[in-house]
Amino acid sequence: MVRTPDTDACPDPTAPAGPVRTCIGCRERAAKSELLRVVAGSDAHGAAVVPDPTATMPGRGAHLHPTAACYDLAVRRRAFARALRLERGLPSTPVGDYLGISPT
Repeated sequence: MVRTPDTDACPDPTAPAGPVRTCIGCRERAAKSELLRVVAGSDAHGAAVVPDPTATMPGRGAHLHPTAACYDLAVRRRAFARALRLERGLPSTPVGDYLGISPT
């Protein structure tokens, strides 16, 4: 009988420690601590996609690198509605405001 190597015995040293999530903008995997969580919530103007930096808000969340490039990709790809499983899109302006990105 041939013994197969146990992959759990030699973890990948480049793998991030802790939970791993996928950025909805660039689709790259990263440690959960490196990403900003966003949820469908409400702001002063009504229903919207809002940032949840403490990851304490209820509901389905999506994760995003806190950069202008990933935010723009997520908006262009309409990734917020898809990731949050919404039937129609919600404004993501509060996330852009949180990241310091002016609307284009």
